[in-house]
Amino acid sequence: MAGSFSRQDLNYYNSIFNFSLKPFLSLCISASRSVENLMVRSYKRSFNGFAAKLTENEMQKLATKKEVVSVFPSRTLQLQTTNSWDFIGLKESVKRNPSVESDVIVGVLDSGIWPESESFSDEGFGPVPKKWKGACEGGSNFTCNKKLIGARFYSPLYAEYKTARDTNGHGTHTASTAAGNKVTDANFFGLGKGTARGAVPSSRIAVYKVCLELGCSGADILAGFDDAIADGVDLLSLSLGGDPTDFSQDPVSIGSFHAMAKGILTLNAAGNSGPNPGTTGSVAPWLMSVAAGTTDRLFVDRIVLGNEKDVMGFSINGFSQNGKKYPLVIGSQVPGGCAQHDLTCSDTCLDSSSVEGKIVLCEQPGGTIVAHQAGAAGSIILKNNFSGPVSFAVSWPSSSVTSEDYNRIISYINSTEDAQAEILKSESIKDSEAPVVAYFSSRGPNTILPDILKPDISAPGVDILAAYSPMAPLTRDAKDKRQAKFNIISGTSMACPHVAGVAAYVKTFHPTWSPSAIKSAIMTTARPMNDTVTSQAEFAYGSGYINPTGALHPGLVYETSEEDYIRMLCSIGYDLKKLRLVTGVNSTCPEDSENASAKDLNYPSMASEVPAGKPFTISFNRTVTNVGFPAKTTYKVQVFSNSNVGIKVVPEVLTFESTKERKSFDVIVTGKGVPASTIFSASIVWSDGKHSVRSPIALVANGVE
Repeated sequence: MAGSFSRQDLNYYNSIFNFSLKPFLSLCISASRSVENLMVRSYKRSFNGFAAKLTENEMQKLATKKEVVSVFPSRTLQLQTTNSWDFIGLKESVKRNPSVESDVIVGVLDSGIWPESESFSDEGFGPVPKKWKGACEGGSNFTCNKKLIGARFYSPLYAEYKTARDTNGHGTHTASTAAGNKVTDANFFGLGKGTARGAVPSSRIAVYKVCLELGCSGADILAGFDDAIADGVDLLSLSLGGDPTDFSQDPVSIGSFHAMAKGILTLNAAGNSGPNPGTTGSVAPWLMSVAAGTTDRLFVDRIVLGNEKDVMGFSINGFSQNGKKYPLVIGSQVPGGCAQHDLTCSDTCLDSSSVEGKIVLCEQPGGTIVAHQAGAAGSIILKNNFSGPVSFAVSWPSSSVTSEDYNRIISYINSTEDAQAEILKSESIKDSEAPVVAYFSSRGPNTILPDILKPDISAPGVDILAAYSPMAPLTRDAKDKRQAKFNIISGTSMACPHVAGVAAYVKTFHPTWSPSAIKSAIMTTARPMNDTVTSQAEFAYGSGYINPTGALHPGLVYETSEEDYIRMLCSIGYDLKKLRLVTGVNSTCPEDSENASAKDLNYPSMASEVPAGKPFTISFNRTVTNVGFPAKTTYKVQVFSNSNVGIKVVPEVLTFESTKERKSFDVIVTGKGVPASTIFSASIVWSDGKHSVRSPIALVANGVE
């Protein structure tokens, strides 16, 4: 995984089914290379295969053998990071099912965990659930308990990493967000003070350390899936990912398919490559992709100028300048070691004697660290105009401001010979515009499967306070030696465990529901979001903003079986060999696959590409299952659209006589020629007066007009 390998030392995950591995591998390698040194690991608990170090020539030889299903490189994926639960309606006082919650096991594939954190205390916990088949193999000086019941790590090439202990902070943060125990008076240097907790504090946690500092190996991710499925987890949270990749080459898609087949829902971060379209790498329909949204708590810090006028800045700043004002200087006007036009606080461009004891204005985001290294008293950074209300932790008095306020400060400096300012400690204020999708959150459309809307849902992912590893750095500043038990971080990594926690919460009331039923309940009860402030509309936030208590009583659910997903894969051109790369050795295409369409996968949302500049008619077929009470009920459909399209639902009324009864309907969407890249947004809502079951419709016009 991590590290710089030569072409010859790449790890490959080889999907080989029903075969004796080592004897076969020996046919493909030179006599001078031992099998034991080449084998990285085998997968045999939940699916069959192995990972090995092969040269390009050996890989090609292996791929030609008829017994081999597939050979592909082990990609390196990346990690994606108190008030949030209250904001989405999951307050401490909500109805719970304690006895069932204590039997729910949340699996987390991430950078490990800090087991001593108060968020993982087992005080008051009963025995470990009998269904647990895993182990605590966290390495030396690592102890599990009745809360943190399992731990494994995967790093065969690096002896120093043979521990499930988290030195990055990311895994501790995500695990505690999903299922951490309640910790009172949690805070980050006085900021965000309150009770930190997960969605299901009484549930159990099992961690699988698949990520190191440089990323997450595909071979390790698959090993984590293999173990977690066999260990008996109820759902999996993965705040990691990469670029969009064909399902047959993506370890998350492959692993999550096998999890789904065993009744385990996988939650996956959509990615942090927004706001550009087509950037989400979490695209498989059998997993749930999570976008990051804001909450109503916004961290800001005031900058008080020498003329006593205030400017609002954005940062997680736990420092105070104690009422003292410091001289202001503009970084581009300070003497340094590089060309004058580059003097924007970049490396080597600040002369220490010129900035010592002063607050420096910098146009580069990294300028705050450069100014700190140069001995300045503080820094004010020009904020990306597209970054929105997102704040990041700083290592000293520093803040970022909009271009308008940045220019205001420069005007003030130019107006006086004694320009001064003070940067105050951060405070939290109410954000009346929340929730909106964070600028960094990856967007659709789904570049691998356009007929499936991704991401699926949005959840709190901005300025989230949760447990942290005291060994992990808080910022990228080498001078920052602070340690903290809690940290405030932003990312789709932080949004993903929110949905994982909600999925676990729903499962405590509906323990027999399938992964697709839980996923549907969360999606169809989501709160609609305002697309006037979000680029790409549903392609940014999916079905909407998560509504935990609403998901307990969805009324109707869209259920999707393993066979349905197989039929969909066959309908998009997967032959038998490619199909089995994802699903396993026994899969075959159903007889009706040739006439199937990916648009007709029984998904809670609807999406498609339409030709630019031409009339179109798109049809979606769906089936809903009655899970509401009373069981005997009638649903009528309403259509909502802010686009110039025609939408017809047939039939418009669904009458149910019993629980688990299924009814089908068609949605026909028609439109005239529109410019390329135009997005159509609409939705249908089935309602019986008690339940509202909402499905978004998102179309995008592609091609040349």
